[in-house]
Amino acid sequence: MTRCKRIPPNCVSPKRTSKSLSLAPLSAALVIAALTSPLSVTSAQAQERDEFSVCWSIYAGWMPWAYADVEGVVDKWADEYGISIDVVQVNDYVESINQFTSGNVDGCAMTNMDALTIPAASGVDSTALIINDYSNGNDGIVLKGSDDLADIAGRQVNLVQFSVSHYFLARALESVGLTERDIETVNTSDADIVGLFSSDTTEAVAAWNPQLSAIAEMPDSNVVYTSAEIPGEILDMMVVNTQTLADNPELGHALVGAWYEVMDLIEADDENALSIMADAAGTDVEGYRNQLDATYLYTDPAEAIELMENPELLDTMERVAEFSFEHGLLGDMAPNAGVVGIETPSGVFGDESNVQLRFDPSFTQAYLDAQ
Repeated sequence: MTRCKRIPPNCVSPKRTSKSLSLAPLSAALVIAALTSPLSVTSAQAQERDEFSVCWSIYAGWMPWAYADVEGVVDKWADEYGISIDVVQVNDYVESINQFTSGNVDGCAMTNMDALTIPAASGVDSTALIINDYSNGNDGIVLKGSDDLADIAGRQVNLVQFSVSHYFLARALESVGLTERDIETVNTSDADIVGLFSSDTTEAVAAWNPQLSAIAEMPDSNVVYTSAEIPGEILDMMVVNTQTLADNPELGHALVGAWYEVMDLIEADDENALSIMADAAGTDVEGYRNQLDATYLYTDPAEAIELMENPELLDTMERVAEFSFEHGLLGDMAPNAGVVGIETPSGVFGDESNVQLRFDPSFTQAYLDAQ
């Protein structure tokens, strides 16, 4: 099976390209149908699909996808449902979400805020299929020359601007009575942030693991605030195109099955599995265990379902939506924070006629029921 393990910007998964070409020679009957009933053709095409692709980027909570791919766990579950799933690693986090938003992949690992502000705000109806963890210290702010967060005032802060790191930074500033007017943010790719910290001109960064761990080990590095201060707000998820999932539910069942098979190995502290994940993260098993200590992994599917059904999830998403609106991340013409509807099992926040982000525990529930 040919896989594009690391794709640069604008690189399309080979399988995806092949599938698109195979749809090109439509029959005459299908062309007529396309002219008279576009929706029915779209549905028919989707029902015929048996090849899919999902992507992920480097983050402590998403390393299980590396193991699930390399060790054939995804292939095993895909085979069980009669489909094929290409698992693709993208080096740049934001680019991985762009690949999903543009339709080059069917699913992507991303945070709750980025799912709202990038694909959902762009009109791509997206479903959080799996909430795999929340950051419980995996995101951090690092200063040079001070161990006091308040000393961030007046500094330049390098981070992936307008990503969840930006939200995290704003929450940190609030804790010491500061606002973004007291600092200057500098947009920096997550792939570059470790190397940039060693520069004499770099004063502060906001980063996540494994990059955060590498920065924390550098001279004159002081981690002054972590996401452990705001537990449950930065959620890490596997997000899938809603229409693709509706037309091809076997994709959701296979991904959920593969994910929780790996969760069982983590729960059992499986040395081989952890070693493969650590290697993919560029650290050793001990280093990866330290990163997992700062990650609240939902290894128990029942607990993940409980989170999705808890009304507090809607409160969290409302807070995230308000931050996103205040920073113009929901579009220049957005009239309010509720312009993009967010649906959870406990209700909807925002415009119910424009729901573009959904939290769906049904596939996890089906997995749990089958055990």
